[in-house]
Amino acid sequence: MSDLISDGKTRVAFAASIANISAPTVAECNAAADYSKRITPDGLKLDPSTADVDTGSLASKVDTKTVGRISYDTELTFKRGSTPLEDAPYTTLKYGVSGFLLVRRGIDVETAWAAGQQVEVYPIIAGERQNVSPAANEVMKFISPIKVTDAAATDAVVAA
Repeated sequence: MSDLISDGKTRVAFAASIANISAPTVAECNAAADYSKRITPDGLKLDPSTADVDTGSLASKVDTKTVGRISYDTELTFKRGSTPLEDAPYTTLKYGVSGFLLVRRGIDVETAWAAGQQVEVYPIIAGERQNVSPAANEVMKFISPIKVTDAAATDAVVAA
């Protein structure tokens, strides 16, 4: 048995539109802007949490719960680029810009999108960009706070 290493195996792209988030097409994935090389190694934060719903009653002797709403604490940390193409995340993900974040895990970044691949699709809107304070021996960075605007498709499959 071997462990799956994540280095170089997470692809992140931004799409302006996706017709069916449970089955984005190869064409839609290819049309999305690939931001994988602009995100810092620790810069993909998609942390879901599930609220508790109290299901106890006056007669209960044990606290019981079930699952409630899902929420996401989401932000992306990007490296700034010295060319317009490299700086596309900064110029694209401005306050109020909406679209879809596509995340593919466990497959080499260089591997083309293909039917049958599992992908996570998050309907999002970008918050105000946060420029990271400069530091010695570091690249210039910014954080894009992302708000998930509708139910995500975390077990989507790419369609032909």
